[in-house]
Amino acid sequence: MEDILVTLVNFAWGLPMVLLLVGGGAYFVIHSRLAPYKRLAHAISIISGKYDNEKNTKGDISHFQALIVALSGTLGLGNIAGVAVAITMGGPGAIFWMWLTAIVGIATKFYTASLAVMYRGEDRSGKLQGGPMYVIREGLDKKWLPLAWLFCIGCIFGALPLFQINQLVQILRDVIAIPYGLAETDNHFTFDLLVGLALFMMISWIVMGKLTRIAAVATKVVPIMVIGYFIMTLVLLVMNYHKIPETFMLIFSGAFNPGSAAGGLIGTVIIIGVQRGAFSNEAGIGTESLAHGAAKTNEPIREGFVASFGPIVDTLIVCTCTALAVLVTGAWQTDHQGVGMTVYAFEQTFPNVGSYLLMVMVFFLSTSTVLTFWYYGSKCSEFLFGKTFEKVYKQFYLILIIVGAVASLSMVINFITFMYALMAIPTMISTLLLSSKVRKATQKYIKDYL
Repeated sequence: MEDILVTLVNFAWGLPMVLLLVGGGAYFVIHSRLAPYKRLAHAISIISGKYDNEKNTKGDISHFQALIVALSGTLGLGNIAGVAVAITMGGPGAIFWMWLTAIVGIATKFYTASLAVMYRGEDRSGKLQGGPMYVIREGLDKKWLPLAWLFCIGCIFGALPLFQINQLVQILRDVIAIPYGLAETDNHFTFDLLVGLALFMMISWIVMGKLTRIAAVATKVVPIMVIGYFIMTLVLLVMNYHKIPETFMLIFSGAFNPGSAAGGLIGTVIIIGVQRGAFSNEAGIGTESLAHGAAKTNEPIREGFVASFGPIVDTLIVCTCTALAVLVTGAWQTDHQGVGMTVYAFEQTFPNVGSYLLMVMVFFLSTSTVLTFWYYGSKCSEFLFGKTFEKVYKQFYLILIIVGAVASLSMVINFITFMYALMAIPTMISTLLLSSKVRKATQKYIKDYL
C-alpha cells in the first residue's frame, strides 16, 4: 500500500502540478496588477474590524474569524512538522521553494477567496455556503461540474485528521510517555491508542457545535499559540544569531545546488518545496475558501484581501521560524523525523523546558486544525451526498482520529499529499477560468473604497 501511495504522489506532484500552482500563482500576481500586495494595509484594516458593521450581509462569521478559521486549518503540524519533513526530503533548499510558493500564493488566495464569496451557493438544506465546489457549480457551465466532485472527493479524504493526530501523538510520546516510562521506544501501540481515544472524546464534544463553536475556539487559541511560537523562535535565533547568515546561504545555495536532496536533483527540491508549501498554506488547494466563503460580507474582494494575508503569517513567518530553528541548531542533521526534529531543536536551546513548551503549542494548533478540517470535509460530503451522509462522515472523521494515532507517518504523509493534488486541480482550473471576474470586481472595489 505504501509503495502504491508513493507512486501516486510522484505522478500527481510532477512538473504539471508545479506549473499549475506556481505558474498559476505567477499569472495571478501579474493579472491582479499586484493588488493584494499593494493593499496589505487595507487587508489589516479589514481584519481589525473596520468593515464588520456592513448592513444586510450574508455569512456566518466575521472577517477576522474567517481568517483565523482558515489559519487554524493551515497553522499546525504543516508548519512545525511539515517543514522538518521538507528539509529531510529536499534539504535546506526546499525552504526557498516554499517561500516562492507562499509569495505567489498571496495572489492565489486573493483570487480563490474572492470567488468563494462571489459565487456562494445554497446547500441541500438551503443554507448559503462557499468553496471551490460552489464556485464551479455557480460560476461555470454544468460541463465543469465533475471538477466540483473531484474537489469534494479530495477534500473528504484530504481533510481527515491523520497527519495532525499522528504527529501530536508522537510529540506526546517522545516528550512524556517514553521519558517517564509510560511507553517503550519500540513498543508504544497501547499508549498511542489510549491518547487517540482521549483525543476522540475531546474533539467529539467540540465539533458538535459546528462552525460557530470552532470559530470561537480558534479565535482564542490560534493567535496566542502563534505569538508564543514566534517568541520562542525569536529567542532561539538570538541565542544562535551568529549562525543565521550561513543558514540563509545554506537555503539559497541548496535551492539551486541540491546535493543534500533525495537524488541530488534540483527538480526534486522544487517539487518537495512546492508540495510542503501547499501543505503549509493551502494556496491553490481551495480548502481555505470554505472558511472565507462563510464571512459576513457582500464584497467578495474585501474577503479576498483578508485571505491574501494568510500565506504571509503561515509560511513566510511561521514556517520560516521553524526552518531557521531546525537549521541553526543542527537538528536537520540528526536522525530525528517530523515533529521530533523540531522538538530536538527547541530542547537544545531550552533544556528541560523547550520540548514541553512546544508540546503545548503543537497540542492546541493541531487540534484546532482537526476542528477546521472536520468542517471542510463535512461541507464537501454534504455537497456530494446530502445531509444524511454528512452525519455519517462526522462519525467516520472522528473514528479516524484513533486511526491517525497509530498509523505510519510516511503512509499518512503520502495519502494526504495525494489528496491535496486532487483538490488543487479543480481549484486552480476554476480560478484561472474565472480570473477575469475577479479583476473586474477588484477594479470596481478599488474605485469605490480606496
